[in-house]
Amino acid sequence: MNWDNYELVWSDEFDYEGMLDESKWTYEDGNHQWPNKELQAYTKSLDNVFVRDGKLTIRSIKQQDGEREYTSGKVNTKGKGEWKYGYFEVKAKLPTGLGSWPAIWLMPAYEDRVIPDGLPKTRDGRLNYMEMTKEQWKLLPKLPKERHWPECGEIDMLEHIGRKKDWVLFSLHSGKYNHRQEEPNPYSRGVQLEEGFDDKAHVFGMEWTEEYFEFFIDNKSLMKFERVDYDHHGWPFDKPFYLIFNTAVGGGLGGPVDDDALPYLYEIEYVRVYQKNK
Repeated sequence: MNWDNYELVWSDEFDYEGMLDESKWTYEDGNHQWPNKELQAYTKSLDNVFVRDGKLTIRSIKQQDGEREYTSGKVNTKGKGEWKYGYFEVKAKLPTGLGSWPAIWLMPAYEDRVIPDGLPKTRDGRLNYMEMTKEQWKLLPKLPKERHWPECGEIDMLEHIGRKKDWVLFSLHSGKYNHRQEEPNPYSRGVQLEEGFDDKAHVFGMEWTEEYFEFFIDNKSLMKFERVDYDHHGWPFDKPFYLIFNTAVGGGLGGPVDDDALPYLYEIEYVRVYQKNK
């Protein structure tokens, strides 16, 4: 990687205690069924998300919340930190334990729809599509196809699973390339690492440019995806995205859960974003 002209534009060093700095972070919560058949509810409770001793900890535990048997944490920078291209660096110790599924990922920073009053919602404030009448559906503003997943794009800077503790996954998802296709996604690759990888913290990096994504661990390049498409269907990454950190419990990639391995502890020491001077 060439550091020429890169400068720090956003960071959190977690040099405070308790709740997250909400000028930088938003909590995502809810005990509905999250995608990928995940088993957790997400909360903003200090049981699940807290800053202590210079680290952000996302803690996943066996705890009933509605129909969900586990609770965990999910936080993002939407509306508070959004970037088009740059170098992203995170120092973190990933959680261990069968069923853990931590990630560092980015989603496009679209503005939220304005939802009319009177539409049915779930207990956690989300739209309840199952209870909408035909008349209420007509009131709901429609989103263009390019804003729906996977056309909108998704950047997975890092995924890890407890059942493959010395393995990580790097992925880009688009309408043309995603895990729902019959053919393997050419922009999704797992990397086998040295035994004991999950025993300590590592520095995870990603350079995102107009022409490629390159992924690093401890300053060593492990994967590079070169651009081959110049339309939104194949490369929807020329727009601002925001960061997300979470630990899912179980689910399609997480797999079976070993309750004796809980709590899962995802410890993040810093998050830094660099961009080039213009």
